[in-house]
Amino acid sequence: MRMPITRAEEEALNDHFLVNSYIEGFAASQTDTLLFEQFKSTPSQDFHNLRRWYRHIDSFGSDRGKFPGTKSSCLTLSVNGTKVKVMMNCNSEQVDGPEGTEQDQQEHTTEDIVDPWNVQASSNKGIDYDKLIDRFGSSRIDDALLERFEKLTGQKPHHFLRRGIFFSHRDMHRILNLYEAGKTFFIYTGRGPSSESMHVGHLIPFIMTKWLQDVFDIPLVIQLTDDEKYLWKDLKLEVCNKLAYENTKDIIAIGFDMSKTFIFSDVDFIGGEFYKNVLKVQKHVTFNQVKGIFGFDDSSNIGKIMFPAVQAAPSFSSSFPFIFGGKKDIPCLIPCAIDQDPYFRMTRDVAPRLGFQKPALIHSTFFPALQGASSKMSASDENSSIFLTDTGNQIKKKINKYAFSGGKDTLEEHREKGGDCEVDISYMYLKFFLEDDDKLEKIRQEYSSGRMLTGELKAELIQILQKMIGEHQERRKTVTDDIVKQYMTPRPLNFVVKK
Repeated sequence: MRMPITRAEEEALNDHFLVNSYIEGFAASQTDTLLFEQFKSTPSQDFHNLRRWYRHIDSFGSDRGKFPGTKSSCLTLSVNGTKVKVMMNCNSEQVDGPEGTEQDQQEHTTEDIVDPWNVQASSNKGIDYDKLIDRFGSSRIDDALLERFEKLTGQKPHHFLRRGIFFSHRDMHRILNLYEAGKTFFIYTGRGPSSESMHVGHLIPFIMTKWLQDVFDIPLVIQLTDDEKYLWKDLKLEVCNKLAYENTKDIIAIGFDMSKTFIFSDVDFIGGEFYKNVLKVQKHVTFNQVKGIFGFDDSSNIGKIMFPAVQAAPSFSSSFPFIFGGKKDIPCLIPCAIDQDPYFRMTRDVAPRLGFQKPALIHSTFFPALQGASSKMSASDENSSIFLTDTGNQIKKKINKYAFSGGKDTLEEHREKGGDCEVDISYMYLKFFLEDDDKLEKIRQEYSSGRMLTGELKAELIQILQKMIGEHQERRKTVTDDIVKQYMTPRPLNFVVKK
């Protein structure tokens, strides 16, 4: 027998989902499935947090049956002191994970795969980001948010925002509320140094971060996770640490304000107040929870299991007493690719229990590999990437040889039917790096109509990338070891804490 959810129970659940992603822990379980099945339709519009949870669980479709945990028939939840009774037929079923019929497994493999270590699209058009928003439970960056941003800052939104390259957020309206009230917040982003040279895809969050720092005029911390790369990659610790310092030169060359920017290597910096916050997070997150979030298993080394707390700690201002004077209530905005969101869903869930502010996030799409949008650009595959060390000739050769084309097989067919911008890598890259909206739209029309050929489209991209990377290389030459040391020295930054 199904017992309807009362309005008082909906209100209690709405309060619960204000600070929690799921009923229990940090990953969806059979408890969420059971509660979801109690609703005959989407919860009332009055309960925004409950509706977000409902849409998130709904997005899993038949995969809800594969959530881990015990699906009990009779369950009473205590949510913020209010009892929520959930009663179905009297059976219990233990669900261990993603099993099911062969057909279920085949359907499951057609889904996009997105986690901090794997990105694989099921279509050559790339990841379905609308589905990803539903699955992750974030919010779309819409016109209303961009209009408010422009009104408050007086700045036209960056083309990454206008074109949906940064497409999703958590609590960005709260950040704008702080800015409107004249209150302080800071930015945190990072880089996992796995190669000596960064590629152009690595620039995306840093380009956005620099723009945000310039617009808001606020402090920035940048984490180099050389410890993470040592734990996940077949690399010596000394090599990972060296790569962190090499990558720092590329990051500095982007143009961050030294007086407002602190860059640090985990291997060299962790200790003191930062490590205290790492320990607090570790104590409040269980092994079962990190298994559910990150997919760790019995073969995972214990360093991997503890690492999420290290990536969480920079979200909290008290981790940097030399910057924020020990204040623990200064909020944080994190620009990152959406595959990093699991780390910060965990952080947002644990933050209120530690007395910290939940970090806000804006998520970017993935920068596709040269061979097509079904996978992201990877530093481990030289032919899938345009590196910041590539010469002009190397850039030209890679684009002409490897960049997947949306053009047709013959000149006659292309002139008749036009190219497909939704799969053409050169056009996709232009969306990232060609700032002129009118010129980009003209190229789209010309290519889609067949008036522009694939070679001409690639030539446009080659010219832009050669100029951009050439200028970056010249700036990087000026970044000395002494300049790196200045950015990476713990010190007060040039800003005023506003209450």
